Amino acid sequence: MSKRARVRAPELVGKGGWLNTGGDELSLQDLRGKIVIADFWTFCCVNCLHVLDELRELEERHRDTVVIVGVHSPKFVHEAEHQAVVDAVERYGVEHPVLDDPELVTWKQYAVRAWPTLVVIDPEGYVVAQHAGEGHAHAIEKLVEELEAEHAAKGTLRRGDGPYVPPEPVAGALRFPGRAVLLPSGNFLVSDTTRHQLVELAEDGESVVRRIGGEGERGLADGGPAEARFSEPQGLALTPEGDAVIVADTVNHALRRVELASGAVSTLAGTGRQWWQGSPTSGPAREVDLSSPWDVAWFGGKLWIAMAGTHQLWTYDPQAGTVAVAAGTTNEGLVDGPGAEAWFAQPSGLAADGDARLWVADSETSALRWVDPEGAVHTAVGTGLFDFGHRDGEAAQALFQHPLAVTVLPDGSVAVSDTYNHALRRYDPASGEVSTLATDLREPSGAVLVGEEIVVVESGRHRLTRLRLPEEAVRVEAVAHRTQRAATEIAPGTLRLDVVFQAPAGQKLDTRYGPSTRLLVSSTPPELLLDGDGAGTDLFRELPLNPEITEGVLHVSAMAASCDDDPANEYPACHVHQQDWGVPVRVVALGEGDGADRLALVLAGMDEDGAGS
Repeated sequence: MSKRARVRAPELVGKGGWLNTGGDELSLQDLRGKIVIADFWTFCCVNCLHVLDELRELEERHRDTVVIVGVHSPKFVHEAEHQAVVDAVERYGVEHPVLDDPELVTWKQYAVRAWPTLVVIDPEGYVVAQHAGEGHAHAIEKLVEELEAEHAAKGTLRRGDGPYVPPEPVAGALRFPGRAVLLPSGNFLVSDTTRHQLVELAEDGESVVRRIGGEGERGLADGGPAEARFSEPQGLALTPEGDAVIVADTVNHALRRVELASGAVSTLAGTGRQWWQGSPTSGPAREVDLSSPWDVAWFGGKLWIAMAGTHQLWTYDPQAGTVAVAAGTTNEGLVDGPGAEAWFAQPSGLAADGDARLWVADSETSALRWVDPEGAVHTAVGTGLFDFGHRDGEAAQALFQHPLAVTVLPDGSVAVSDTYNHALRRYDPASGEVSTLATDLREPSGAVLVGEEIVVVESGRHRLTRLRLPEEAVRVEAVAHRTQRAATEIAPGTLRLDVVFQAPAGQKLDTRYGPSTRLLVSSTPPELLLDGDGAGTDLFRELPLNPEITEGVLHVSAMAASCDDDPANEYPACHVHQQDWGVPVRVVALGEGDGADRLALVLAGMDEDGAGS
């Protein structure tokens, strides 16, 4: 076994305390003898949700030796609220201890720079690996097996149950519902996300008519209402004929069709596998992988898909039975223009205003975007990844906080489910003004018009709430925020960017079809970089900085493919590792501080200084 760098792991500290431990506080000393995987996540982040799903099998197979600890590290102000973290742990079925770290204390101690980041700590309390982004479950499992063998031989491995204590189940008709759609009957169909079901409610929005999705167990299966299975379904769209509902089956990476008469469920698009870089981006709908479809809406004769997992919009063509990318490059950010050049950041809500505009809730940029009939992308409200808040008025200075849904109103304006502000907002394209329709909603995640009323999906209160559309907007005191992440101080001149990637044990970079790595760099504002932006195959870059720009954000996207290193294996198993970073930076003038001239971002492994930073 090759010598492995080891760094003493800092303590796990968080002002919010511990969840899923039965009320007990944990320390690294309590976990000594176990292999600890610290998962730095935040519940707004779809990539973090992907990693939760990636880790489920590893968690089950190594339950007596491995303890996964979720370190919740918020981006948005709402995510720093303790009750919001409690809700998210239940909402996403997290079955391991979670440390609520609202002030990012442990994040800083471990020099984490990205959501999600996984840090592996050996049974003696040393950091032995760090992985940013998705696609690392296979590599971590190999490392876990090595650590099990190594520490069993040393006598430092402690087997047995971990500290996880499941919470008590809660009764109720709905649990963290995602979306609702009004049926021709006047009833509502609701995606009951946490229970992996669809629930039909009567016109009162409360009485349960039927459930579709068996006993509420996670799975992917077609069939009748009792046999079908979903996994965290979200968006819903009634077919133009009104006889069925299309479901964005988010964690199954699929679109499903539910026949309203019988409740029978079939798979319309997706394979059940998550899309990765290099996978097909068009083709027969049942043969192309999707990635966390969050919402669906009909526009221009096609079904548009908010593909949150790849920061894109896709379409499903019902005549041809095909899917294809319609807008977005997979890069995360806010860039307008032709669909092929536009950037999104976790688009999560769609609503069509006839054939004139397709409105998009672009959640991670806290933005309201729209697509025109030619497929070009425009921004109505929003400025970027790190600015958010609750501010009404002129669209150019208005702010949302992680909106998840949009609803077109009869006058052509748009109601925005401003999820993390617990509010329903309105944007009027005629006046260019943003106002507030209602407050004191708990994580509204969707809304549907019913006559002169609007029915809001209050996800955090597990119910549908009926409101009359007010004639005058509510007055709300303006609040503006920036992410709590401290900017990285860098020196003027040229910045050396290094993306650290070490192929997992037993694997090597896959160079059979050309370079196996990719690096894409850009900045906000674009003028921050004098040179060095764009795509390349090396995982390092020299970035000359503009001396006239003192702060901004570096956008870095990296990908590496590795395969089993066994010449005898004609078809080696291969794995893609990828991550996007948005790194706030501040240029420190000479004599004002210790600005760094090198920025290391760990994709997998440990940085050369041994800190994994």
